[in-house]
Amino acid sequence: MSPPKANHAPAPDKVRITRALISVSDKTGLVALGQALAARGVEILSTGGSAQRLAEAGVPVKEVSDHTGFPEIMDGRVKTLHPRVHGGILARRDIHADAMAQHDIPPIDLVVVNLYPFEATVAQGADYANCVENIDIGGPAMIRAAAKNHDFVTIITEPSDYEAVIDELAAHDGCVTLGLRRKLAQRAYARTAAYDAAISTWLAGQLGETFPPRVTLSGALAQTLRYGENPHQQAAFYVTGDQRPGVATAVQLQGKELSYNNLNDTDAAFELVAEFEQPAVAIIKHANPCGVAQGANLLDAYRSALLCDPVSAFGGIIAVNRSLDAETAEEIAKLFAEVVIAPDADDAARALLATKKNLRVLLTKDVPNPADTGMMIKHLSGGFLLQNRDSGRVNPAELKVVTKRAPTEQELADLLFAFRVAKHVKSNAIVYAKNGATVGVGAGQMSRVDSARIAAIKSAEAAKAAGLSEPLTKGSVVASDAFFPFADGLLAAAEAGVTAVIQPGGSIRDADVIAAADEKGLAMVLTGMRHFRH
Repeated sequence: MSPPKANHAPAPDKVRITRALISVSDKTGLVALGQALAARGVEILSTGGSAQRLAEAGVPVKEVSDHTGFPEIMDGRVKTLHPRVHGGILARRDIHADAMAQHDIPPIDLVVVNLYPFEATVAQGADYANCVENIDIGGPAMIRAAAKNHDFVTIITEPSDYEAVIDELAAHDGCVTLGLRRKLAQRAYARTAAYDAAISTWLAGQLGETFPPRVTLSGALAQTLRYGENPHQQAAFYVTGDQRPGVATAVQLQGKELSYNNLNDTDAAFELVAEFEQPAVAIIKHANPCGVAQGANLLDAYRSALLCDPVSAFGGIIAVNRSLDAETAEEIAKLFAEVVIAPDADDAARALLATKKNLRVLLTKDVPNPADTGMMIKHLSGGFLLQNRDSGRVNPAELKVVTKRAPTEQELADLLFAFRVAKHVKSNAIVYAKNGATVGVGAGQMSRVDSARIAAIKSAEAAKAAGLSEPLTKGSVVASDAFFPFADGLLAAAEAGVTAVIQPGGSIRDADVIAAADEKGLAMVLTGMRHFRH
């Protein structure tokens, strides 16, 4: 069907509100809005719970069924789907006046609708039938109709927009300006798009379709940022409604506004530290760890993590997976850090960190579950890549020992620790670890052997700064996020002093790498699982 062509005059700047239709699921601010409209003589049409709430507050209200002359039917599924409602919303006042008069359709100048709580119903784990029952039909129809006819109709879909409309009515003698009507129309279409996206995504999940033929993404603006990765780039932070603990759900206790890079790095830090069951600390710089450790308590873990690369830790992000205590907070306060993120913090820790006025402190109540899959998005020119979150974790029982010597119990524990860290390091990733702490990290190099050498150099520098007689890598283990394509990367690690190696395997030169490990007396295990991170 071809769309009709426009044959009307330009929209008026101001439209007086004489009649409003209000049907909301979220009753926040409803009474105040109704009172403001009634004070200006606006006739209010409403339904169900909205009408009841307004009437109880003494706001004059007319039931929609009285307006249409047709009762609600089918358990309320059909109540606003009526020509006297949609005609009043969709009619252009400049060209449809005769039709309105002929069919006795009075204009509706303001539509206030928010939708059945479908997203909340799904989040609460409701069964299939209840989720379907909470798919709103009349609401989206009225919203889209009002938004289309925003030349004459004001549409409100969020209680947060009530005040703007009330202010305009006061400033313009009961009228709403075209500028605000257009802004609210845009927000209305964004809301119905997000609503439909949530329904589509849920139905795809019910059908077991991980990658349906069409995917729609939606997000709500949480923060307009000062700039993006660089000052010449604009940026904003949007949230999806996913309640995974992290930067999107955290409460910021103190400090400056989070930047684009702060948000990105803090997310990386918290996802990494959540990998560990023991008390753990991760220090992140530019989305890569410069120190990670687990220990008997957070203080021990923090000191070990900082030892790995104290130079890079300056100005970094610190994440912990336990409630932050005063002793650890006191040590953290000695370092210049951008952000501290934790599930919680005791009163003493909060007081100590409060002395660092510019330090951002985020509390999340919980840590994310590393086993959750979820979806990850990477935008490309003209499209995007969609994949499951890397929730892979190596089962110790499935490790394959390929060298003459098997790892000791301590080596095995450190190998598993290092491989979990490597999962969160940009490829090509090399991680040296000892006693549950990183002692060298090589990230993002084009050559794996370069990553091995850089990590060893950083480790030697850290040892020198700590006044130690030998590099931290002496007696450590090493993890590689992907196979060694040649033996040179493994040999570079052997030169740094490692005693054991963990890597996925799968290279056509695996035999050469295994032979090199045997020659150096190293233990090596293969995981069969790769952890590329680009």
